[in-house]
Amino acid sequence: MATPILTHNLPVTAPNLPTPERPVRLVARNLKISQDLAPHSHPCGQITYTPQGMLQVIADGTAWFVPPMRAIWIPPDMVHEVRLLTESNLRAIHIHAEHSPLNKEHCLVLEVSNLLRELIFSLEFIEPDTRREQHLTQVILDELISAKPLPIHLPMPKDKRLKHLCEILLAHPASNDTLEILAKKAGASTRTLTRLFEQELHMSFGDWRQQMRLARAYALIANGTPLSQVAAELGYSSQSAFSAMFKKTFGVSPTIFFRQAE
Repeated sequence: MATPILTHNLPVTAPNLPTPERPVRLVARNLKISQDLAPHSHPCGQITYTPQGMLQVIADGTAWFVPPMRAIWIPPDMVHEVRLLTESNLRAIHIHAEHSPLNKEHCLVLEVSNLLRELIFSLEFIEPDTRREQHLTQVILDELISAKPLPIHLPMPKDKRLKHLCEILLAHPASNDTLEILAKKAGASTRTLTRLFEQELHMSFGDWRQQMRLARAYALIANGTPLSQVAAELGYSSQSAFSAMFKKTFGVSPTIFFRQAE
């Protein structure tokens, strides 16, 4: 019996949540770019995986970028918001808290191996409450433990004024507005915002914007976006300017970096 594909962004109801007897349950959603999932939490842990599309998850005081063939681990009871950066197919694996395979305190973006991809796909079509489901569930949990974490996240502030400024930049990553211009939109002085960046995020305004662009770039490149388009979407004057910034940070060009990752 195939798992039903949801096309709405309403919360998951109790019958679809895992139990000690069935510790892993799959919720499948195919959503359009406007169908964000509002902030919510649930008592189980969650692996949100997108075989197609790109997500931004706000959780744990951080913005996490999730490109295709990657997944994000969200611990039990953590409030999180899912924003769709493109039309996306979401496959959320809900895991009972007693069976959490990963850190129960913090989120992680993970590589999805070929094996894990096929296991998740198989979970969509398996008969419930069978020995095969039990075996498949155990292999999924084992595979998650060995999944490689990826550094594509960005710290988010608590101060309302600074959070508003950061949300502006997240929504418009190509913006090259100065801090003085953005301060007027955020309703705070440049001096106050500079101090808040250092106090809350332990980095400067320029460093935060660069890290935001790098995190977004990682997701875009992993999605197969050409480097020239990545550079344009992130506000760089040319592909070479973007590549120079990337190489300064990672020590190699984007092409070599992702070739090594593969």
